[in-house]
Amino acid sequence: MARPLRIEIPGGRYHLTARGNERHDVFRDDPDRHHFIGLLAQLPERFGVLLHAYVLMPNHFHLLLETPEANLSKTGQWLNVSYSVWFNRRHQRSGHLFQGRFSAVIIEDDAAFQEVGRYLHLNPVRVKRLGLDKGRRAVAKAGLTTRPSPEMVEERLARLRAWTWSSYRAYAGYCKPPPWLTCDVLGALCGGRNSREEQAALREYTEQAVRDGLMERPWERLLGGVVLGTQAFAERLRANLQGNSREQPALRQLTTAVTWEQIVRAVELVKGEPWEQFRDRHGDWGRDAALWLGRRAGRISLRELAEVMGGLDYCAASAAVSRFGRRLAQDPKLARTISGLEGQLSNV
Repeated sequence: MARPLRIEIPGGRYHLTARGNERHDVFRDDPDRHHFIGLLAQLPERFGVLLHAYVLMPNHFHLLLETPEANLSKTGQWLNVSYSVWFNRRHQRSGHLFQGRFSAVIIEDDAAFQEVGRYLHLNPVRVKRLGLDKGRRAVAKAGLTTRPSPEMVEERLARLRAWTWSSYRAYAGYCKPPPWLTCDVLGALCGGRNSREEQAALREYTEQAVRDGLMERPWERLLGGVVLGTQAFAERLRANLQGNSREQPALRQLTTAVTWEQIVRAVELVKGEPWEQFRDRHGDWGRDAALWLGRRAGRISLRELAEVMGGLDYCAASAAVSRFGRRLAQDPKLARTISGLEGQLSNV
């Protein structure tokens, strides 16, 4: 299994989440939730991080973190391990509590940070009982539903405001913020000249989305599964990252995809002959290598690959890519050649 890519920079802002193994609950009762929040309270002093927002759901949690010391991995690992050990001991169980390692997305700018904060705080109302489960949200996004009834809006708002296991109540002024929660950054993004006005503005920004049935997810602009921002931001981050693109495929996705012409030229240079000479040669690996690289390095669809090959059948293009993948697994020398070729393409 590929290891999740960790982008750790001083001052990085992150959305961090972890889900229960096999989607089982990780918070069974209030003592579980109180203990986890107690661990959250230790993060600023123990790791120097800023905790901007949080929400606990039955089988997962979300955090908005900022890491002045570029120590995201240490922070997330300590939190998950500390809670897992305590939870297993308390509930007399063994084995993994969480579904793999935690997931983290680095956020580029204030606008995205504000949007993710709202997404996080709205989690308690994104449930089937309130008509906001994943299926209903997909239908609403397609414009096939009407505005929610006043009764449904009130029920959603009541759940949002009453959800104790979230930082929303502190931001909205429904309770006093704990000293370990950093509220000034996210609160100021919604506007206002003082804390009271900031609270009102954040309430309006969040609760209006409930009234409008706006439950959009900010992840449609996600790059490589780990960057919420522009391609230029992703490429700046990529330039300073260390890693193996085979072990961490997300590394490749943070760079601008190479063109088909660049791929063909690279294969020509490795083989030492023009494309036209080996493209249709029976048993030659050059054509299949180009198609395989087109999928990986170029992120070109199979249909587009079939077209650039002069009308090759879609199924034939798919078979060629699969065939070359199997060949790489059986031919270490060819695998080294293609690995080097991939490295050249990543630097074009």
